[in-house]
Amino acid sequence: MKNGSPHPIGASITATGVNFSVFSNYATGAELLLFDAEDAIQPSHIINLAPGTNRTSHYWHVHLPGIKPGQLYGYRMSGPYAPELGHRFDPEKILLDPYGRAISSRHYQRDAAARPGDNAAAAAKSVVADLSTYDWGDDCPLDHPFSRTVLYEVHVSGFTRNTNSGVAEEKRGTYAGLVEKIPYLKDLGVTAVELMPVFQFDAQDAPPGLENYWGYSPMSFFAPHGGYSSRRDPLGCLDEFRDMVKALHKAGIEVILDVVYNHTAEGGDNGPTFSFKGFDNRFYYLLSDDFAHYADYTGTGNTLNSNFSVVRRMIGDSLRYWVSEMHVDGFRFDLAAVLTRDEHGRPDDDAPILWEIDSDPVLAGRKLIAEAWDPGGLYLVGTFGGDRWKEWNGRFRDDVRRFLKSDRNTVLDFRQRLLGSPDIYSKRNQPPEQSINFVTCHDGFTLNDLFSFNQKHNEANGENNRDGSAENYSWNCGVEGSTDDAEVERLRVCQIRNAFTLNLLSVGTPMLLMGDEVRRTQLGNNNAYCQNNEVSWFDWSLFQKNAGLHRFVRLLIQLRVRFAANRSGDFLSLADFIERAKVQWDGVHLAAPDLSVDSHSLACTASVDNGGAFHLMINAYWEPLSFALPVVPDGCGPWRRLIDTYQDAPSDFLEQGAQTVSQSAYDVQPRSIVLLTTGHCGSHVTDPQ
Repeated sequence: MKNGSPHPIGASITATGVNFSVFSNYATGAELLLFDAEDAIQPSHIINLAPGTNRTSHYWHVHLPGIKPGQLYGYRMSGPYAPELGHRFDPEKILLDPYGRAISSRHYQRDAAARPGDNAAAAAKSVVADLSTYDWGDDCPLDHPFSRTVLYEVHVSGFTRNTNSGVAEEKRGTYAGLVEKIPYLKDLGVTAVELMPVFQFDAQDAPPGLENYWGYSPMSFFAPHGGYSSRRDPLGCLDEFRDMVKALHKAGIEVILDVVYNHTAEGGDNGPTFSFKGFDNRFYYLLSDDFAHYADYTGTGNTLNSNFSVVRRMIGDSLRYWVSEMHVDGFRFDLAAVLTRDEHGRPDDDAPILWEIDSDPVLAGRKLIAEAWDPGGLYLVGTFGGDRWKEWNGRFRDDVRRFLKSDRNTVLDFRQRLLGSPDIYSKRNQPPEQSINFVTCHDGFTLNDLFSFNQKHNEANGENNRDGSAENYSWNCGVEGSTDDAEVERLRVCQIRNAFTLNLLSVGTPMLLMGDEVRRTQLGNNNAYCQNNEVSWFDWSLFQKNAGLHRFVRLLIQLRVRFAANRSGDFLSLADFIERAKVQWDGVHLAAPDLSVDSHSLACTASVDNGGAFHLMINAYWEPLSFALPVVPDGCGPWRRLIDTYQDAPSDFLEQGAQTVSQSAYDVQPRSIVLLTTGHCGSHVTDPQ
């Protein structure tokens, strides 16, 4: 045994063994524990780290010769248990290495980490990993520009967990299972998957009898979630994750990780101690002014102290690790507004962590997306971070939903959303793709349920339907839940087509929710975070049942990507783009949009770089409206109908031989959208069948 080095942090392979290093400023003693088995009741070796020889500044360290990859280990830290001073050391608890690259958690018990006493047999354990042996081949970042990006939010496990997924039983719900469905993603046409959390998370952080399915309960910021691996050994999980990334890249699909740097699974005052609490509670978390309690700006019981130097470094090291070693293409930051809070929880317009991420050379070129709000009241959409940050646009979601359900006083805001929300973004001279446009995401109704339920139905979550948002701007089209009424079903499908059309044709970067393209339902549950069952899983039988809708979405994505490819100047400002697109706003009368509080219709004509033009007519009224058509631009040929969401498949989206429209007006049916094109605007869009 040697004294070791404080750098690098974590467990690092050397020529003769492994160097271990962890941060803890207030600890008075430390032990490194080695285990021979995942369910070992006691460690096989206990290495006492002496303050005089195994501590440098704030770091405890030791070098152990002969240690190999796969070695299980953990820490016990001694120090004051004095919540009134912010300290919660517990020398009986086995602690995960905050920088551990792999975790064994098959025998982990959350309750054992929360109650007094030794929890060795029921503790998650870190695993020494050698990252240098994986063969990436010629894999490299894809660097798709945002202007040509179509995001698809997907749950790694839920995508293939269903028995009807066609994936072999041992691979269902795993990284390997997702690889088998890459042909589906490629066929659909999406250019990037936004994976819901894949950091190791606490699946037991849920109401009694349920599981944490979404994964917004991180135990580690470096280790991939072992529960998504088809391999039994923890190191196999690393290879399986990297195999997935490499396979997605080979198919031309980027990998964006939904990352949670705002809180951990350790909860509040009575939560478990599995890592950060036990190493240095006062530094890792935001605390109340008297230090005795946790400041909760996340709704989870705790908030990471993300702008404190040590935590800031850990977040940066984590991001660099996932880019350098795991080859991911970017990140979506959950509750990113929390990252702007200083050590007292106050908003900081120049938060150090944001600028460090923005300027980090390892992260240069990687996609950065912010969910720019938090439960503590911060809503920073339009003002978040530096130039590189894109934002989930909650205003797009809400305003599109309200317009489609025919609410009053919506058309003015709706027009802004179609244009990429210049009322939000043009002041900072942001590019057109700044807004991540979505109508649905994991948090809330699916698109099918948005038009099938007036109210949330979360009784299965065990909280008497109190959880989940009550403000959904949904409409059940006349019947709550499933129905055999053919007219209601026809209206619902039309509304779903409308939502897809607006999302994929608006200025901005579109994001789709897994399964919306085949009408996946959660039976009205708008907060299915704890439903690891068929309520949340992708039902692959819907692929054939709703083949017409799937075709419609696929063709829309083709149209979107082709339109983006014909656009020049990826770095145009939003104002420049709108000007160059030559958008003319119409209503049922040309050049006379009805922007009154009682309006439910809008139309526009846009010229594009290749000389063609679009004419879009949107009728959210409950009766047909006759829209006057503009004169076709010189040399563009006649108007041709490409999309009519009122029509059944396959007439809802016509192909290259789109129907010629020769009349001077077009009757747009109730609650439907029509897109006319000229020139080459709709060419090369082909029926997948």
